[in-house]
Amino acid sequence: MDRFFSQKTCDRCGADLSGGRIMSMYSTDCICLTCKEKEKARADYQAAVKAELDEVKKGNMNFIGIKG
Repeated sequence: MDRFFSQKTCDRCGADLSGGRIMSMYSTDCICLTCKEKEKARADYQAAVKAELDEVKKGNMNFIGIKG
């Protein structure tokens, strides 16, 4: 099984992931939903979303993020 689905804690803050998990828009970190909300509040979040979408449209399903 992929580490993303088996890890127990958030890569960013160390919180328990039993309440949900998602991949960061900035890296390949597996983050909790609280950290995701913090990402959404960043000024460059829409640029990260666009960069990921552009890569998916090119067929890149393994984009590592913009490393912000």
